[in-house]
Amino acid sequence: MPLYLMPLIPFVGFLILITFGGRVFKGSSGGWIGSLAVLGAFVVAASNYMGLDKAIHEQYFTWLPYLDEGKDLKVGFYLDQVSSLMTLVITGVGFLIHVFSIGYMQDDPRYTRFFAFLNFFVALMLILVLGDSYPLMFVGWEGVGTASFLLIGFWYNKRDYANAARKAFIMNRIGDLGFMLAMFLLYKNFGTLVIPDLAEKVEGLSAVLPALELVGLFLLLGAAGKSGQIPLTTWLPDAMAGPTPVSALIHAATMVTAGVYLIARSYFLYEKAPVAHEWVAWVGALTALYGALSAINQYDIKKILAYSTVSQIGYMILAVGVGAYWAGMFHLVMHAFFKALLFLTAGSVIHGCHHEQDVRQMGGLAKKMPLTHAVGVVGWLSIAGIPIFSGFFSKDAILTSAFEHNVWMYGIGLFVALLTAFYMTRWYVLVFRGEYRGHAHPHESGPIMTFPLIALAALSTLGGFLGLPHIFQLGENRLAGYLGKVLPAEHSTLSESTEWTLIAVAVGTAALGIIIGFTLYRQKRIEKLGSFENASLQALYVNSLYDSIFGAPARGLARGLDAMDRGVEGGLEATARVSTEPGGWLTHLQSGYVRAYASLMLVGTAALLVYLAVRVLGGLQ
Repeated sequence: MPLYLMPLIPFVGFLILITFGGRVFKGSSGGWIGSLAVLGAFVVAASNYMGLDKAIHEQYFTWLPYLDEGKDLKVGFYLDQVSSLMTLVITGVGFLIHVFSIGYMQDDPRYTRFFAFLNFFVALMLILVLGDSYPLMFVGWEGVGTASFLLIGFWYNKRDYANAARKAFIMNRIGDLGFMLAMFLLYKNFGTLVIPDLAEKVEGLSAVLPALELVGLFLLLGAAGKSGQIPLTTWLPDAMAGPTPVSALIHAATMVTAGVYLIARSYFLYEKAPVAHEWVAWVGALTALYGALSAINQYDIKKILAYSTVSQIGYMILAVGVGAYWAGMFHLVMHAFFKALLFLTAGSVIHGCHHEQDVRQMGGLAKKMPLTHAVGVVGWLSIAGIPIFSGFFSKDAILTSAFEHNVWMYGIGLFVALLTAFYMTRWYVLVFRGEYRGHAHPHESGPIMTFPLIALAALSTLGGFLGLPHIFQLGENRLAGYLGKVLPAEHSTLSESTEWTLIAVAVGTAALGIIIGFTLYRQKRIEKLGSFENASLQALYVNSLYDSIFGAPARGLARGLDAMDRGVEGGLEATARVSTEPGGWLTHLQSGYVRAYASLMLVGTAALLVYLAVRVLGGLQ
């Protein structure tokens, strides 16, 4: 099937829903139309995936045909193993999130508009991953930024939500500047921005261009903006302000993975830019640590998961930074499964608890919401890195690659694994164990919401078998082999005993994190973590730091400009008033009475005669 059908189908869904809206589509019909549009895109993605032996490159028309010396930009889509995997994740997981939304959003007055925005989001994300050139990727890149602004601020009448949408939009623009500068540099040096052509030129270089290091750093800035990495990380936790299905879509299947995809797609540049490549790895490692430290003492059921996303995306950036591209993409896919599951589980809990989001007001939901509890356990164990769940395999692949590259990065990654197991255990026990502490009447969600949960739980359980380590000898690593057709293959030099040791250490670390979590829970100390409690709650004060450095001076400048503006405006108003005041007085003469005008004419005539008489008499003297 033609590649353009993939983004076209959800985009048509968007046009239909936004044009006719709730006036035509009554009840849940708008939700079903939106969901079927994404399902249609998934069918196209799956059909292309199954027949994909070599890359498909479709070019449709020329963009900017009059650019000098034939350096034109053609618009086309490019499907290889990397982009094909992304299309399956976006449409497959996106479809399940759409179905969940049918039940979750059923009482919202702008129900149809919500699905229109979801379809718009999916269509633009597909353009991003299918674009054969950086400018076309950038169209999708900006499009998902706009879509996220609409969805995060969907309940814009709540000030916090509107502010979160603005924050995401503004911080992403900073990253976009890096993306644009990278494109300018690439075009100046190579005369093309079509990715396959660019890859061919760069790989054919006989000497390393210093400009490529700069390109790599600019692309890293773009990736940091879109994927919430240091230093542009603070928007991502706030992005959970929108409806929960939006959080699942942004955090799991679409927008935040775009940065990882950008770096993996640009591997040929980073292979020629070792310094920038190393920066990528360190940014990923430090962001993973920052996200995990910030997550351990949050109280909002979604915010814990949001900081977890920051941390897990950091793992992916770490992987592509150390050259383990397949491991980064592996964790991206597994994360899409278990993080979408966790967010939708949180959505089911919030729905069942009548929109309560504070975990201190929950507890004991294992009995009241058994199915939500069961899938929540799968998500918890998967992200914690417990075998046989998917997160274990992908995280182990990253830690092993990090160990080979730099032992310090491995140490950070291992410590993050310990923290992840701990804070997700805290999330689990505060929500599902013990006695119910809230005031609502929790109830299980309906089938339309539980079906996606079950499907995602199955994927989170079995998905990891796509990337089995070779030392397991249970079959080939299908995902590494599949992605190895387009991404550089890893050649491990570790012995089997070392690999087994690393696996044992990773599993032991995850188990230790869970044990610490349960121990503190039994001692009733899990809600407060001593002196670190407030630092974690405030996300290590990064928001406060940014507010002091940028926000406070900007507000001071704005207040000064406002005072100056008011002063200038006041002066002009006073001048205008002085100028017009005499005119106001004269308006009293315009009474509209003929007798008044006749009297004035007589007075004027008399005054004129007196004047002339005085002049004449004066002349005689």
